Amino acid sequence: MAEVRKAVFPVAGLGTRFLPATKASAKEMMPVVDKPLIQYAVEEAIAAGCDQLIFISGRGKRAIEDHFDVSYELENELEKRGKKALLEQVQSILPSHVSTIFLRQPYPLGLGHAVLMAKPVIGDEPFAVLLADDLMLGEPPVLAQMVEQHHRYQAGILGVEEIPREHSTRYGVVDARPWDERIFQVSGIVEKPQPEKAPSNLGVVGRYILPARLFHFLENTQSGAGGEIQLTDAIAHLLSERQVLAYRFAGQRFDCGDKLGYLKATIAFGKLHPEVGADFTEYMNSLCQSQGKAENSEAAHEA
Repeated sequence: MAEVRKAVFPVAGLGTRFLPATKASAKEMMPVVDKPLIQYAVEEAIAAGCDQLIFISGRGKRAIEDHFDVSYELENELEKRGKKALLEQVQSILPSHVSTIFLRQPYPLGLGHAVLMAKPVIGDEPFAVLLADDLMLGEPPVLAQMVEQHHRYQAGILGVEEIPREHSTRYGVVDARPWDERIFQVSGIVEKPQPEKAPSNLGVVGRYILPARLFHFLENTQSGAGGEIQLTDAIAHLLSERQVLAYRFAGQRFDCGDKLGYLKATIAFGKLHPEVGADFTEYMNSLCQSQGKAENSEAAHEA
């Protein structure tokens, strides 16, 4: 089976849940500590062996393209000031062996339509899809885990996690049975079902490895939930002729399209940061201790 070398990043969304912060800035450029969300996703793809990155962008997303471009003025200034460490960080954002392609999605027609736009670049190869909103913390990185499963089973792989059934309306939910360790054989998939109609508690969470055959079904998929072309619907049709597996990855996912999820990610990644992690952890511990003392004092006063 061909290697997974191409990764698609749908980044054309408006980011309405983070207004007004995203009124003039791409949501994918929102930083978690000192990196934008899209850089974490790109680093995950590169760690999994992808060296061709396809960004499906939209109006107002020029900052993403600029971020992965060479910044001669900034690099020259850092070099003149002798700031070698910062210069190395800037120059290593995109390794020299990795190429990028930016395609414009002119209308907000859904995730399925965004993925379909990558067809001329993908050709006949299997490819990965990464949603930057879903920030993953895993070792090895989550997409690398999925590539390993793809090689092992020679099938499409959907990254899934167990979700509360009452949250099923936020996810594509698979109908699947256990097949191997962390692996489930998928017989169906439904986009944002009501809890009572959800086929399982396994929700798809922003990581996919898919065969090029999917494009045939995307081209013939009618508008679904929300009036958009749903990737989930095309995968459901793909199941009629190809095996697709769900993989419950090892690691933690942060929904950074949600304010609370974004704050949780900032804390988690802040505590792990090599430069500020120790001091930040100490600060967070001190906050918790202060809060605990305040609550004990209040309880004693009430007593």
